[in-house]
Amino acid sequence: MMMERLPTKLWVDALIRRVEVGGASAFVVQAGDEHRGDVLVKVARLDGTAAVYAPSMNMEGERVFLDLIVQGIGPEERDVDAYVKKARERDRDLWVVEIEDRQGRHFLTEDVEGPQSQ
Repeated sequence: MMMERLPTKLWVDALIRRVEVGGASAFVVQAGDEHRGDVLVKVARLDGTAAVYAPSMNMEGERVFLDLIVQGIGPEERDVDAYVKKARERDRDLWVVEIEDRQGRHFLTEDVEGPQSQ
């Protein structure tokens, strides 16, 4: 069943709070549309590697995130940064949140599709 989405700013604030409670750091790289913008989540492992998670919909119409390493983006942080830069240029309503966590946790509560689902 498709649920109404939270306003994006509220969702981002909740994500950042989960990150902080979990002992990691997070910050907004780009703030997009406060109500309906999509969110890219970059996770920097602080060792030169990173992951990026992009929103999608599953077959039931529910919001999920895709681990883009499956699509060949990353794990080198410079490759992830290049992808994020292009995405930011394409979509000015896009939010980009960067999480810095040595354990590589994404803190997403939505389902994540890909090899690193945590």
